[in-house]
Amino acid sequence: MKLVSWNVNGIRAVLRKGFLDYVADARADVICLQETRATLEQSGLDSLLALAGYRIIWNAARKPGYAGTAVLARIEPADVRLGLGVRSHDQEGRLITLDLGAFFLVNCYTPNAQRGLTRLAYRLKWDAAFRRHLRQLQETKPVVFCGDLNVAHKEIDLARPKENVNNAGFTPQERRSFGRTLGLGFVDTFREFCQEGGHYTWWAQFAGARARNIGWRIDYFCASESLRPRLVSATIEPQVMGSDHCPVTLAID
Repeated sequence: MKLVSWNVNGIRAVLRKGFLDYVADARADVICLQETRATLEQSGLDSLLALAGYRIIWNAARKPGYAGTAVLARIEPADVRLGLGVRSHDQEGRLITLDLGAFFLVNCYTPNAQRGLTRLAYRLKWDAAFRRHLRQLQETKPVVFCGDLNVAHKEIDLARPKENVNNAGFTPQERRSFGRTLGLGFVDTFREFCQEGGHYTWWAQFAGARARNIGWRIDYFCASESLRPRLVSATIEPQVMGSDHCPVTLAID
């Protein structure tokens, strides 16, 4: 089974930049999208993807043009849940959970702590609620969660760690919080296959950061440890353009 996760930085924008070509080439069973920033009706994807055999699951933010997640699935899920079930966390369309039979798949767009860390306290509350959600799911079966998690966990996960200490996405608080999430019994699947630095999933849109590969690895697939023997590959696809993020993939037996 091939899974893809991609923060598209606006579904309507990425549709003008080859998104459907990527979907056709990827041949994924499930594609998880973050930062869709539109309603399903505004995206027009329903008619565009019907012939490709994808069911579309959408969770739009209440605020127009903001946040949001979506899942394109060729596999019919046994169950779909939108959000965390917490009103204060479910206004921005940040979470979709699918029951895929052998495991739950959770598509997550974690809130950004923002410049000046103005939203750090909220982000840490979100993390705590997210962990509760994962623990509840794990009581039933294994879990794979993916998405733009807005944190570079270790120094190897960004090009310039020293310059970014205490910046959003690389504060000690966020890094510890992500460590606690992994501590629930999850593995960072990319690091199961690659221990080298220089692999990033997001680049700032100025100063030629992407061309110079001055980036951050903040997009992940994480899996319950019980799924470790079934992991086939985990990749980053920096050659895929269209967003300031690139897709990440997981193949699982």
